Amino acid sequence: MTDGLALNLTPLLPEIVLFLAALALLVVGAFKDKEGARIVTVLAVISLILAALLTLALSRTTVLAMGGHFVEDGFAAFFKMLIFLGAAGSLIVANGYMRDAGIERFEYPVLALFSTLGMSMMVSANSLLALYMALELTSLPLYVMAAFNRDTVRSSEAGLKYFILGALASGMLLYGCSLVYGFNGSLMFGELGRALSVDGRLPVGTVVGIVFILAGLAFKLGAVPFHMWTPDVYEGSPTPVSTFFASAPKIAAMGLLIRVLMQPFGHHVVEWQQVVILISVLSMLLGAFAAIGQTNIKRLMAYSSIGHIGYAFVGLSAGTEKGVVAVLVYMAIYVVMTVGTFACILKMRRDGRYIETIADLAGLSASRPMMAACFAIFMFSLAGIPPLAGFFGKLYVFMAAVDAGYLWLALFGALTSVVGAYYYLRIVKIIYFDDPAAAFDNTPHPALNAVSVIAAALILFFIVVPGPVTRAAGSAAASLVTPASGAANVPAPASRVTALR
Repeated sequence: MTDGLALNLTPLLPEIVLFLAALALLVVGAFKDKEGARIVTVLAVISLILAALLTLALSRTTVLAMGGHFVEDGFAAFFKMLIFLGAAGSLIVANGYMRDAGIERFEYPVLALFSTLGMSMMVSANSLLALYMALELTSLPLYVMAAFNRDTVRSSEAGLKYFILGALASGMLLYGCSLVYGFNGSLMFGELGRALSVDGRLPVGTVVGIVFILAGLAFKLGAVPFHMWTPDVYEGSPTPVSTFFASAPKIAAMGLLIRVLMQPFGHHVVEWQQVVILISVLSMLLGAFAAIGQTNIKRLMAYSSIGHIGYAFVGLSAGTEKGVVAVLVYMAIYVVMTVGTFACILKMRRDGRYIETIADLAGLSASRPMMAACFAIFMFSLAGIPPLAGFFGKLYVFMAAVDAGYLWLALFGALTSVVGAYYYLRIVKIIYFDDPAAAFDNTPHPALNAVSVIAAALILFFIVVPGPVTRAAGSAAASLVTPASGAANVPAPASRVTALR
């Protein structure tokens, strides 16, 4: 009995590490008092690194656990590595800001660990029940983190808005799960995939359930028309919290969405494809035009994230293995660009006060050339300017759409990308060509410089050696359909992963 239990818990080792670390750090922080926040943050980052190493070691095989509700495979491992990367980067850049803002408390990294634990469970969810429980574990700490600076009205308002709208989205998701279960008699993805692969058309109730599940997950992704919380929460939350929101939770929600659509409903792409395409078009459109008039850089990044989720949906809308690979590559590039950009935003500090206005970047190249160069790299990459990594991310998703017969969607994405490039290039123009504003303070936190430089280097490195990322994405997509998961085969077998290598 002991051996069987140990074997069953082996796939959950990364999650067990995060859970035990969060509990232990809660005690450490309580006893260390003022020094607790810094110590807990360092230990939290170490815990994330350890969880990432365990994930890497377990990624070679596909194993079920917890009665089949949890699956550890290459697909989950790929997304977990991105989640841990985004969470660790967010915690590393948070320390200095929290201390300067007078809100340095040990609870923040503990909340981040609990939320990351939920995200890790999300991408390994193999049933509708596990999906919902993991999503709630992810969301509850995020509500508190959004309102972490409780002494300011903006942060409290951001937390309240996110909580109310998040509760609504969770209700929609749960209703969708109940409809799918009610019309098909199973919660397990494998059983749903086998049952739905035999039947012809999906029951109407199942289709409605899929739409509600899509709506709930689209809220977590900040995709249109469920984006209303994103600009206000990004702007109102402390900047490190916005960094966390923009990276790890979006990666987890995208991983869960891909698994839900491609495993139990993989034989019925037509039933959900139109909804995904609609969300993609609306997100790209809003992301391209709504950010043009923004003056707050955090609010601009909120609309930017909406647009980038729309581009990722272009690859998902293809409903093919090549489309899945394209989305995986895109999200890997996205998390690096996002964390690097927010690391630069956190260096916008003048006279001891953090500022967020785009106009304050004027003439940055004269006073802080390294910061200006990193900012320019991230802006060019977010805009999709060749040959930076962001260009290849968009190229891959557009190629997947074209191969699936959606040339018009790829062209629409290219046009909105051109429109969106305006506000990215405007920032570069302000940095390099406008009359210099007052110089920013010298960054007293070396971690910010390290994260921004490393992220910029990774964006440039992808130009030379894209193989490791594309090969890992290809292996992850291939493992999405395995005998252990019992899922249906991914449609359109003619699409090949090697096309992206």
